[in-house]
Amino acid sequence: MTRTPSLWKNQNFRLLFSATAISNLGDGVAMVAYPWLATLISKDPLDIAFVAFASRLPWFLLALPAGVITDRVSHKKLMVGADTFRALLTICVVALVFWMPSSGAITLLAAAAFMLGAAEVLRDNTAQTILPQLVEGRDLPKANGTMWSAEQIIGEFVGPPLAGFLIALALPLPFLLDAFSFAVAAGLVWHLRPRPAPAARQAPALAAMKEGMLWVWQHTLILRLAMVTGFLNFTGTIALTILVLFAQDILGVGALGYGLIMSFGAVGGGLGGLLAPRIVVRIGQRWALRVATVLFGMQMLIIGAAPHAAWVGFALFLGTFGSLLWNVVAVPLRQRATPPALLGRVNSVYRFISWGVIPLGALLAGAMVKGFDRFTSYETALRAPYIVVGGLLLLAAVYVFFKVNPDAE
Repeated sequence: MTRTPSLWKNQNFRLLFSATAISNLGDGVAMVAYPWLATLISKDPLDIAFVAFASRLPWFLLALPAGVITDRVSHKKLMVGADTFRALLTICVVALVFWMPSSGAITLLAAAAFMLGAAEVLRDNTAQTILPQLVEGRDLPKANGTMWSAEQIIGEFVGPPLAGFLIALALPLPFLLDAFSFAVAAGLVWHLRPRPAPAARQAPALAAMKEGMLWVWQHTLILRLAMVTGFLNFTGTIALTILVLFAQDILGVGALGYGLIMSFGAVGGGLGGLLAPRIVVRIGQRWALRVATVLFGMQMLIIGAAPHAAWVGFALFLGTFGSLLWNVVAVPLRQRATPPALLGRVNSVYRFISWGVIPLGALLAGAMVKGFDRFTSYETALRAPYIVVGGLLLLAAVYVFFKVNPDAE
């Protein structure tokens, strides 16, 4: 008997899967809608980068406190509260779309992006922490792979082209759908019945954070995975921040076309979620991480040289497949290795290292384009960051090849 039936007979998993799928539909729509709205307000690369920076800054500021909160507060209530807050805040963004002041609109959009990001930090850290309370340990790789596959297919295959279609109909529509998705997800999570989590020792907050940081520091493999993941996220953010300008000004596509380009990544994510566990079994965890890192580098180099949109879509396919291959190894390994009472804090420390650099990547993206634009053509200025980060990622693959070995654990 395979493990798949036991997983799908688990009502808690079905509820969490449904909540994740629905909220990721909204996230996929937002992936196109927010940067597109930013470009309607301003075409300055630094303004676009500023909004992306604001949305990811909470991962730097709040990742460590989020771990302490996650280990001390009801996971279910925390997720419901975060999704409810995001639903209400997105309604405020709809008001911004209608109002669209002549000045300060980028600042308001960035402020909303920051608050949405803060809620996302709490929600996502808690969602990853609660999963071992919902499924058996032997089902964690399958559960993670299934969740990520749904996130990619729905969030990046269905969501982006749907966003383009909705924007063409009326600009507020994608934001209304996003708000609705958060509200439905909150309702589904409310019906979860997780196993009780081991009680965390109620040390002072700073001492509790230090305990999680010390655990990661003492486990070399987890620390190296976090550092490499941070570099992958940093370079990936540089690429994605300016992709909307690349698509508009180099590829000449509209909102629907941009959404379709983004959806190519979901195909790679969907296949990655389904095939990555089998690939890991066949080639081993170490080779899976090596292959994933090479795919990241290839993605950037292909985009940088892409003559038309189809090549960009193919590159996103490769990169997202690599992302799923990486995560299917890294996340279950961390979940199994970490003591349950420390898992929330370890997750937050890991994400502080791996996600905290993302805001810097967003700012650097705009700065790189502005810098290159001073002494070269605008097209070259938009292509150059992809070539630079592609080369850096291939160097990172060399580090992974020699220094990251999960098979030795």
